[in-house]
Amino acid sequence: MDFTMSARQTEWRNRVISFMDKHVRPAAPIYKEQDAKGDRWKVIPILEDLKKKARAEGLWNMFMPPNEHEDDEFRGAGLTNLEYALLAEQMGHFYWASEVFNCSAPDTGNMEVFMRYGTKEQKRQWLKPLMNGEIRSAFLMTEPAVASSDATNIETSIKRDGDHYVINGRKWWSSGAGDPRCKITILMGKTDPNAPRHQQQSQILVPLDTPGITIEKMLPVFGFDDAPHGHAQILLENVRVPASNILLGEGRGFEIAQGRLGPGRIHHCMRTIGAAEEALEKMVKRLSSRTAFGKKIIEQSVWEQRIGEARTNIEMTRLLCLKAADMMDKVGNKAAQTEIAMIKVAAPNVALKIIDDAIQAFGAAGVSDEAGLAKSYAGIRTLRLADGPDEVHNRAIARLELRKYSNH
Repeated sequence: MDFTMSARQTEWRNRVISFMDKHVRPAAPIYKEQDAKGDRWKVIPILEDLKKKARAEGLWNMFMPPNEHEDDEFRGAGLTNLEYALLAEQMGHFYWASEVFNCSAPDTGNMEVFMRYGTKEQKRQWLKPLMNGEIRSAFLMTEPAVASSDATNIETSIKRDGDHYVINGRKWWSSGAGDPRCKITILMGKTDPNAPRHQQQSQILVPLDTPGITIEKMLPVFGFDDAPHGHAQILLENVRVPASNILLGEGRGFEIAQGRLGPGRIHHCMRTIGAAEEALEKMVKRLSSRTAFGKKIIEQSVWEQRIGEARTNIEMTRLLCLKAADMMDKVGNKAAQTEIAMIKVAAPNVALKIIDDAIQAFGAAGVSDEAGLAKSYAGIRTLRLADGPDEVHNRAIARLELRKYSNH
C-alpha cells in the first residue's frame, strides 16, 4: 500500500492540470457565451478548438484502460483506471471539460462496449469516429413506464424477423441524443420474456437515423436543458435493424451492462470530486472577500466548521474512489463491486453537501447562474439516480455485508 503518486501518475496529472489552467479555464466564459447564442442543439465552436489542442498534446481517449481487445487499429492511451481517475477529477472542475479530451459519458461507456464486444466492421463504422471525436452516441436503457432501477423491468421489445430485429418501445433519459453529432445508440431491451430473468435482455446497435425513431421531447434537469448534450425521450416504432447489430448474441444484455457500468461509475465519481473541489475553492474565496457584522464572513465560526468538514470529506471520498479504481485494475470489476457501489453512493452525497454550503456562502448569487453552483448542484443531484440510484447500491452493499455472516 503506497499513497505516493508514481512518476507516471504525476506526469499525466500535471499535463492535464496544465491544459485545464492554460486552455479550459480561460475558455469558460467563451463556452458560456457560445452556448447561450442561437440554437440550443448545436456544436459549440470553442469546444472543437480545445479538442484539437488536447489531441495534439496526446491528452485523448485516456479513459480506455489497456485490455486484450486492443489492436494496432483500436487502442486507448494505455492508462489504468487508477491513473485515469486522477485525471477525471481535474476534468470535473467544469461540467463540459471531459469532452475536450474525448472522455465524456455516455461515449466512454459505449466505446468500451464497442471495444470489448463489437465486430471489426462495427468498430470501423462506429468506434473509429467515436474515438476520433467526430460523432457522439447515446445509451438507451431507462423507460418512463417502469421502475428502471430494476433493469429486469425493461419492456422495450427486440423481436427477430428474418435477417433483422424489429424494436418497439419508449426510452427516456437518453443522454447525448440532443447533440446534432449523435449518430449511434446502444439500446437495451427484451429478446425473450420467457428466458431466465437475467437472460431476457439483449443490447443492440440502433443508428439514430433509422426509420421509426422519434425524439418526442428533451427532458430538463431542474430547469436546465443540458444542451447541446441533452436527455431525450425517444419513441421506437417498428424500428428495423440488421440482425448482425445484436451485441454478443441474444440474452447477454446484463453481462454487457455490468462490464460497461463499472468504469463509468468511477469516472463520474472522480469528476464529482473535482466539482466538490471547485465549489470549495469558490466558497473560500467568496467568504474571504465579504464582510458582515463587522468581520470577514470566513471568520464566523460556522464557516470554519463547514470548510473543515468539506476538506475532510473530499479527502475521504477521494481515497475510497482511488481504492476502487486500484481494485478494478488489480482484481477486476466484479471483485471491486462493493467499493464501486460505496463510492457511487458517497461521492455525489459529499459533493452535494459542499456545493450546497457554497451556495449558502454566495447568498442569492449562489442560486443564480453567476457562480455556476446551481448548474453544478443540478448535475450532481442526478448522479444519485444515474447508473443506479443510491438505494440499489446500498442494497448491494448490505447484501454483500450480510453474506459475510450467513454461515455463523
